[in-house]
Amino acid sequence: MSRPTTLSQAAPSHPAKPPVSPEVAAQQAATLIDALPWLQRFAGKVVVIKYGGNAMTAPELQRSFAQDVVFLRYAGVRPVVVHGGGPQITEQLQRLGIASEFRAGLRVTTPEAMQVVRMVLTGQVNGDVVNLINDHGSLAVGLSGEDAGMLRAERRAALVDGLPVDIGQVGDVVAVDPSAVTALLDAGRIPVIASVARGSDGLSYNVNADTAAAALAAALNAEKLIVLTDVAGLYADWPASSEVIPEIRAGRLAALLPGLAAGMVPKMEACLRAVQAGVPSATVMDGRAPHALLLEIFTTEGIGTMVLPDVEPDPAAETGEPA
Repeated sequence: MSRPTTLSQAAPSHPAKPPVSPEVAAQQAATLIDALPWLQRFAGKVVVIKYGGNAMTAPELQRSFAQDVVFLRYAGVRPVVVHGGGPQITEQLQRLGIASEFRAGLRVTTPEAMQVVRMVLTGQVNGDVVNLINDHGSLAVGLSGEDAGMLRAERRAALVDGLPVDIGQVGDVVAVDPSAVTALLDAGRIPVIASVARGSDGLSYNVNADTAAAALAAALNAEKLIVLTDVAGLYADWPASSEVIPEIRAGRLAALLPGLAAGMVPKMEACLRAVQAGVPSATVMDGRAPHALLLEIFTTEGIGTMVLPDVEPDPAAETGEPA
C-alpha cells in the first residue's frame, strides 16, 4: 500500500521563481507600467502579422516569435499570422527535379509547380508554424486562404521590359471573406494562414504573403499590420546610409515606391495598401531582433518603419471656425 503524498512531496502549483534583487524587480515593474497605454490601445484589437525571413528559419528566432504571439493573445490582443514559404518551396521543387524560374521577381508557377506550392505551404509550413506556437500554448489553428473561400484571386502577369508575361498560377487577392478567421478569433484561437488562394476559374493560386496579409488586415478591420523581414526597415538613403525612416506617411511612401529595391517593394506596397484601406498603421521591421513583436507593439520607441495614413486637413482650421 503506497503512502499518501505529504504536503512537502506534492508538486508545486506554481513554477518556482528565481531570486530577483529589488532593483531588478523595480525595473521589471516599470517596464510593465510603460506598456500600460499600449496594452489599453490594443486590448481586443486584431493585429495581422506576416511571418517570414530569418525569423521563420532560425530556431532561436522561431521560439522568440512563438512566445511573442502567445504573449499577445494572453495580453488581450487578437493576433492573426499569415505566412509564405519561398525557401521551402524552392527546396522541394529542386528535390523533385522541377525547374523553378523567376520573372520580374515572381515565381513562374506551372500546374505541376502549383501542386508543390500548395503541398509545401498547407501541408508542411503551416503545420510547422502551428506546432511552433502551440508549444507555448495550445491556441493556434492552421488554415489555407482557400478554406471557407477566405481569399479569392485573379491571375496576374509579370511585366518584363514593359510587356505583360504569363507566369502561370500566380494571383492577386481580389476579395476576402474573413468569417472563418473571425470565428476562430472569437473562440480565442490564433489563426495561422497559408498564402494560397482560389480563383473564380476553380484553380489554386500562389499569392504573395505580404499582399495576402494586407488584404486580410483590411477585411478584419485590424488595428495594425506587421511585416517581418530581414532588414531594419525602410532606409532613408540606401546604400549611402543605414539610417532607417521611423515613420512615413502614405503619400510620401507612394512617391518613393517606384525607386525602392525590388525586395522591399512588395513589403512596403503591402503596408501602403493596408493603410489606404483603413488600417491605422503598418510596420515593416527586422524579425531578426529577439521579441521584435513585443518591442514594436508595447514600447513607445518601437522598431522598424511605421506607415501611417496621410493627415486629413482640418476643415475648421481651413475656414477659421473654432473646433
